[in-house]
Amino acid sequence: MSATLNAAGSGLVTPRPQLRKARSRPYAVTVRALGPALLLALWWAASATGLLTSDVLASPTEVLRAVGELWGNGQLADALTTSLTRSGLGLLIGLAAGLTLGITTGFTRLGDELLDSSLQTLRTIPFLSLVPLFMVWFGINETAKILLIAVATTFPMYVSTSSGVRNTDPELIEAMRSFGMGRLAIVREVVLPGALPSLLAGLRLSMTLSVIALIAAEEINATAGIGYLMSQAQSYARTDILAVCILVYGILGLAADIVVRLLERVLMPWRTPQGGTR
Repeated sequence: MSATLNAAGSGLVTPRPQLRKARSRPYAVTVRALGPALLLALWWAASATGLLTSDVLASPTEVLRAVGELWGNGQLADALTTSLTRSGLGLLIGLAAGLTLGITTGFTRLGDELLDSSLQTLRTIPFLSLVPLFMVWFGINETAKILLIAVATTFPMYVSTSSGVRNTDPELIEAMRSFGMGRLAIVREVVLPGALPSLLAGLRLSMTLSVIALIAAEEINATAGIGYLMSQAQSYARTDILAVCILVYGILGLAADIVVRLLERVLMPWRTPQGGTR
């Protein structure tokens, strides 16, 4: 009370902390949907008024008809299965490699000295520049496509894991060693839980890059998948099917981001959806 009176007497304003109001889930979902809904409305209006012709980009109605056509004859389902298999296998390989290398360089001095400089050099090479080399090494089969996705997803996971492991409290690690905990147990029980925010950030980047790398991989003489549908649609100037394929790639990227957000809520429940802490 005396502090408040002194503040008032001296002309100072009593601080009032601003509390963030909780938003309901329906409200948050509605706000997030406004942007895509506005883009869809602009697209429909441009097509309806003739500003956007079908030879440039098909209208939303034509795209919906194309979805029904492709789903009805089974082409879209088969292409999705093929593309998701490629992306999933490449992502799993990349995540495993990035996680292993990140723990090795972040937790051991020898691993850091032997591997980090080489990996940082390789990280700067655009994975798209490896497409011709992979075609020479592995041909045009599925191996080249999966490994290209694996390479693209390895380095984001590696950088995030290595950074998260290095930021683990060294005093906590020494304390666990003094209690007789082995190196593998320390990594499992102390290092990885402490590096969880960085691991999830690396997972998000890797999952996004897996979709980008999938687009590049399916340009390697693919005979199945979303990229194959795109090449066929390009040959026949089917802008409706091209739009469907582009939207599918976008939905895959959005789905990957949603999966990581759900993992964050499950594995780190103390964090709020806005990124703060309760």
